[in-house]
Amino acid sequence: MALQNIGAGNKDDAFYRYKMPKMITKIEGRGNGIKTNLVNMVDIAKALGRPAAYTTKYFGNELGAQSKFDEKTGTSHVNGAHDTSKLAALLEHFIKKYVQCYGCGNPETEIIITKSQMINLKCAACGFISEVDMRDKLTTFILKNPPEAKKGSKDKKAMRRAEKERLKEGEAVDEEMKKLKKESVKKKGVSGGSKDVSSKASSKKKANVSDEQHSPTGSQGDENEVDAVEDSDDDVQWQTDTSAEAARQSILEQLNTVTASMVMISTNEEKPKSGKNSPVREEKTKVNGITVKSSNAHAELVEEIKEFLDKGSSASQFKAFSGSLSGTEQEVVDALFEALFNGLGKGFSKEVVKKKKYLAAAAQEEGSQLILLQAIESFCGKASPDAVKEVALVLKELYDNDMLEEEFIVEWYQKGSTGSNKVSPIWKNVKPFIEWLQSAESETEDE
Repeated sequence: MALQNIGAGNKDDAFYRYKMPKMITKIEGRGNGIKTNLVNMVDIAKALGRPAAYTTKYFGNELGAQSKFDEKTGTSHVNGAHDTSKLAALLEHFIKKYVQCYGCGNPETEIIITKSQMINLKCAACGFISEVDMRDKLTTFILKNPPEAKKGSKDKKAMRRAEKERLKEGEAVDEEMKKLKKESVKKKGVSGGSKDVSSKASSKKKANVSDEQHSPTGSQGDENEVDAVEDSDDDVQWQTDTSAEAARQSILEQLNTVTASMVMISTNEEKPKSGKNSPVREEKTKVNGITVKSSNAHAELVEEIKEFLDKGSSASQFKAFSGSLSGTEQEVVDALFEALFNGLGKGFSKEVVKKKKYLAAAAQEEGSQLILLQAIESFCGKASPDAVKEVALVLKELYDNDMLEEEFIVEWYQKGSTGSNKVSPIWKNVKPFIEWLQSAESETEDE
């Protein structure tokens, strides 16, 4: 069966994952009884996630002809002789109105009928809710014949709850096993010590006994000591985390949320790079022995980047320019985000698409994906609520353009949503996109 991409705007994308069968029609009958049979309408409707009765009724409304879909046989008919190309064009209009998300264009949406009898499309990818134009004739038919609720949702929730309970029980059992293990180690230590004392006493009495005769008792005591030490070492970890990430986390816990979003932490003081247009402006203080860059230096870095961008410089020129800036890669990317998007509300995601080349030029080193994600988090901490609402769209655009990979996005979300800044509204807006990523991966594995 020949397949094509869903949505006319995606027809040339060879890697687009949402596909549907090409329409097949057949003219039947003669005279006044002539009609067009939509042969594979059931398969098309299944790919779109909509009832075949909706598409059939839409054709009838748009063509001004009677239409009928038979639920038992799965046949779809529209009175009159109609070209396949004309019906395919009407199907594209249906997809645009009743299937694709009005925000991101993703066809993975669900029809929701509100209490006020309005029809909305909820996107599983970005969480955007699209409001359908209720002046269209098909809306009346949809309200009278609402889509069936998805089955299995309650079962999935019950399975998740059961899984959580099993995990809790498993953790409790692990704790009990650790306690029993510690008690057994203590008992072994006492018994091993008594055996050593008895072996020494017997060796004094039997002076003529050779070393070979003493070795079994001694070796057994030594083995008991080694076992006791090894068992105790399993439960105790004598380590101190002195990494840069641990130091950064310690500082962020001590500083308040406002201060933490204004500073960047580094474990070593960096000397300012000597450039022609880069004055020495490193204003740093120390908190518990760790160097913290001041907000004044950040503001100056933002102004310096703005001046460069106002000259109409290209992304490739900015790549060379960023190397002359004083500051870490994280500080440069943070400043670039503020210089490009500061003051934006609605339309934040569209601006990211327009200026994505600058972001790609600034973050090309190893580990740059997490740096880019942290810059988005830092920017949203100071941005307007309207901009924060579009953060899922921003992530999807960067993900579609191969600037962000799934594993880094999920890792960043899990750390942020469970860390000290977990109350930030950014995680609530990112959650639908993360769920879509994970569900898309599971569907791909099943296929």
